[in-house]
Amino acid sequence: MKKPSKVVLAYSGGLDTSIILKWLQTEYGCEVVTFTADLGQGEELEPARQKALLLGIKPENIHILDLREEFVRDFVFPMFRANAVYEGLYLLGTSIARPLIAKHLVEIAQATGADATAHGATGKGNDQVRFELGVAALDPSIRVIAPWREWNLSSRTSLLEFAEKNQIPIAKDKRGEAPFSVDANLLHTSSEGKILENPAEEAPDYVAQRIVAVEDAPNTPEFIEIGFERGDAVSINGEALSPATILTRLNELGGKHGIGLLDFVENRFVGMKSRGVYETPGGTILLEAHRGIEQITLDSGAGHLKDSIMPRYAELIYNGFWFSPEREALQALIDKTQEHVTGTVKLKLYKGVARTVARWSDHSLYSEKHVTFEEDAGAYDQKDAAGFIRLNALRLRLIATRNARVANKG
Repeated sequence: MKKPSKVVLAYSGGLDTSIILKWLQTEYGCEVVTFTADLGQGEELEPARQKALLLGIKPENIHILDLREEFVRDFVFPMFRANAVYEGLYLLGTSIARPLIAKHLVEIAQATGADATAHGATGKGNDQVRFELGVAALDPSIRVIAPWREWNLSSRTSLLEFAEKNQIPIAKDKRGEAPFSVDANLLHTSSEGKILENPAEEAPDYVAQRIVAVEDAPNTPEFIEIGFERGDAVSINGEALSPATILTRLNELGGKHGIGLLDFVENRFVGMKSRGVYETPGGTILLEAHRGIEQITLDSGAGHLKDSIMPRYAELIYNGFWFSPEREALQALIDKTQEHVTGTVKLKLYKGVARTVARWSDHSLYSEKHVTFEEDAGAYDQKDAAGFIRLNALRLRLIATRNARVANKG
């Protein structure tokens, strides 16, 4: 295969992607462009620029983008309109970030005339699939290079030797084995590997980074109100906020009250099972609140249909098909259901739990006069239920009669 002339690398500034940067230069003799995304991971990104400069990258080839608002507005919020949960528990924090990174890898490649992109995902995980499906969907002419599937640097020792040989700075804490690996963004923190690989062993307390232990959470509950418009959160306690600011505030509240910790063994798309510890404090509150406002604004037919397609929608995101026509078709259906999902939800945050305690909306379908146990002033004629039940029971009666007839003949 022809060697690329210019490669856009998804670059964190850490040791692994710095080794990949130098490997691309030495293996292909190509020009490297770095792309570092601020997705709210809570790290200072300027060191990534300095590291890239140190490794010989031209200043004009270093791209550091603040994508926090785009991430929440265009990726997290559409996903939460669907109440998407993978395998019943996982809120897809890593999965939903990858298509955004792929999008900007392609845009930078197109803008700089690069003929390839590169990422640091390993050949065992889901991220390689997500990055590469994203690039293929957006610009199939751009090649994707996955060094972990190509090089012979198969051990930590060989990586460190390569770094030393090529004068790549190695932090002291990188000399030893990290106890687990971490991926973070504004939606969640994911911890995997090493001490977490055995699902029969309880994860150590120090793995959690965003959420206090439930035992250490405040002994007094906190009540908050989240406002929604067309399925998206727009305010907290009456204060209008941007999407990224809302998620940031909810992360702070959830972390304080020990909300959103998940120890989970999932089925990876590549076929193996994997154990991870996920912290999604703001997302856990947001999901509960969105469910709460849907309870009074969403028709049962639309809501039940939406719930029935949610597992498929979540699986598409987990497997890397964000840019697929089927995900876009499902999104159109989901967004149609959200036209009247507008109103306010009051939640109680206490000892690891976010619970809806009240909800109200000008778009509400809830009719107190129809459900009251008191006099309903003729809003509902209870006698109507008799015919309704008889018609629904007809097929059951026919089945029972048939079964009795067959049994008697036997």
